[in-house]
Amino acid sequence: MTGRELRQLLIDKWGFSYDIQLRKVKGKIFVQVMWRYLEQASFTLSEEDYIAHLNSVLSHLESWGAVNQVTEFVAKTKEKPRTGKAVSIPIALGERASEWILDF
Repeated sequence: MTGRELRQLLIDKWGFSYDIQLRKVKGKIFVQVMWRYLEQASFTLSEEDYIAHLNSVLSHLESWGAVNQVTEFVAKTKEKPRTGKAVSIPIALGERASEWILDF
């Protein structure tokens, strides 16, 4: 998957190019689909920087083998990002979770 494909996944689901962040909370890793999006005038990234950011997030997801977890969650969820409320996608890292959490 590429950053452009991830962007299209978000647009297909929610109609906007939402910001994506990786977060570590209480020893667990989450992908968060934030309420800010590229099409907003106040969004701080250019389209090029936004795609580069998505590619960076995807690099982590690919190394963890978690791209399918994210795409399946997005396809199935009824949640929607809204002001102050991100959609949190838990990432199951399996037996090697402690290795990734230390490096992340």
